[in-house]
Amino acid sequence: MRNPDLMLGTAGPMTMNVESLDAMELTVLGCSGGVGEDLRTTTLRLNDEVLIDAGTGLGDLCLDDMVKIRHIFLTHSHLDHIVSIPLLIDSIFDRIGEPIVIHGLEATLLALKTHIFNNVIWPDFSILPSREQPVMRYEVMMPGQVVEVSGLKLEMIPVNHIVPGVGYRVDTGSKTFAFSGDTTTNNTFWEALNRHDRLDMLIVETAFPNRDIELCRRAGHYCPRLLADDIAKLHHQPEVYISHNKPGAESEIFQECKAQITTHSINPLTGGAKFKL
Repeated sequence: MRNPDLMLGTAGPMTMNVESLDAMELTVLGCSGGVGEDLRTTTLRLNDEVLIDAGTGLGDLCLDDMVKIRHIFLTHSHLDHIVSIPLLIDSIFDRIGEPIVIHGLEATLLALKTHIFNNVIWPDFSILPSREQPVMRYEVMMPGQVVEVSGLKLEMIPVNHIVPGVGYRVDTGSKTFAFSGDTTTNNTFWEALNRHDRLDMLIVETAFPNRDIELCRRAGHYCPRLLADDIAKLHHQPEVYISHNKPGAESEIFQECKAQITTHSINPLTGGAKFKL
C-alpha cells in the first residue's frame, strides 16, 4: 500500500508553463564519492531552479542562490546524495514563498520521511510551518515517467544499486544529457537511453578501481571493467564524464577507464565544472 503522505505526483507528468530555454547551464557543485579538501559529494544544478541530488556540494551556494532552488530530483536515499536537504530547508525556510519539491522514487522519499524528517533527526518540514503551507513537499515519481519543470524534461530511469535507485535523462529542448546515479551492471539504463534518437553528454559513476571489483558488485557500483562492459551497449556517442570516484583513487580510476573503454570518449568530472546544453 502506498504511503498516503507520498501520493502526490503519481498520476503522470507534471508540467509547469515555462517556455523552453535556449541553453541550459549544468553546474557540477559536487561529484566525488567522498569528502576531503576541495571534494564535494554529488550535486548537479540545472540553471538556477533544479538540482539532481543534494550532496555536500550544495553547501557552497550562497543563500540567495539557495532560495532560487524549486525542485530536487533524487537518485536514491544514500546520505552522500541527500545530506544537504535538511540544512538547505532550515537555512531558507523563512525566505521562500512556496515549497521546494523533492522528487524521487516512493522508497527514496519514504526513507527521507522515516529516517531524516522525523522530528528526531530533523524537524518534519513537510508540515512546517503548517500542514497547509509547508516549506517542502514530496512528489513521487515512477520509473519511465517524464516530469517537466523550468523548461526541462527529466525522465526517470531505473538502475541497479544496493537500494532502489534511478538515473535521469534530461532534455533541454536543444540537447540532452543523462546521469546514471549510483549503479552497477544493468540493462535498464542503457536500453532507456537507446530508445531516444540522441544523447549529447553522459555523466556516469565509476566509484572504485578494478582492484575493488568484488566490492563494486556487492555494493552496486561500477569500476572501469564493469563500466566498459556496459557502456558498449550504448548506441550513442556522447561525451562521457566519470563521477563518484573514491577519494584518492581518481587518477587510477580514470587511467583504467581510458585503457578499457575504447568505444567512447572518456573525461574526468570535477567539481565546479560548467556545461552549456
